[in-house]
Amino acid sequence: MPVVEVVLGDITSEDVDAIVTAANESLLGGGGVDGAIHRAAGPRLARAGAALAPCDPGEAVATPAFDLDPPVRHVIHTVGPVWEGGGYGEADILASCYRRSLEVADAIGARSVAFPAIATGVYGFPPDQAAKIAISTIRATPAKVERVRLVAFDEATYELLAAAREE
Repeated sequence: MPVVEVVLGDITSEDVDAIVTAANESLLGGGGVDGAIHRAAGPRLARAGAALAPCDPGEAVATPAFDLDPPVRHVIHTVGPVWEGGGYGEADILASCYRRSLEVADAIGARSVAFPAIATGVYGFPPDQAAKIAISTIRATPAKVERVRLVAFDEATYELLAAAREE
């Protein structure tokens, strides 16, 4: 089981082998954390993503990190669920995002991975539930990844992730 760290910061500045982006199905970039990662990685990231699209919710694929600073070598794109009230398998899809991202990280040889809070922005997943799903799924997924950093973009998300990690 990887060591799980919770930090407040900019995921594009993380000192890890791979960063995960909360992508849309086209993998062309979007708003929020996905837009920030695409801006930092440069236009080749969208071209590489487009070649692998579409990516279904709950799935994950990897591309090179392009213009992101080393040691980041890969971007793992995962598509979270759009929140529709919780009765449409959203929790299972979100758990799959974390699980599949760790499986992809293993496949590309990443030993350290940074995750954002997947699906809690424009996709509307309740952040408190998302934090618990993130922590429990990462802890339950067998992986060769040694270190996972959950990178919160704001203080409220940081507090939720930190509380879930302590449970």
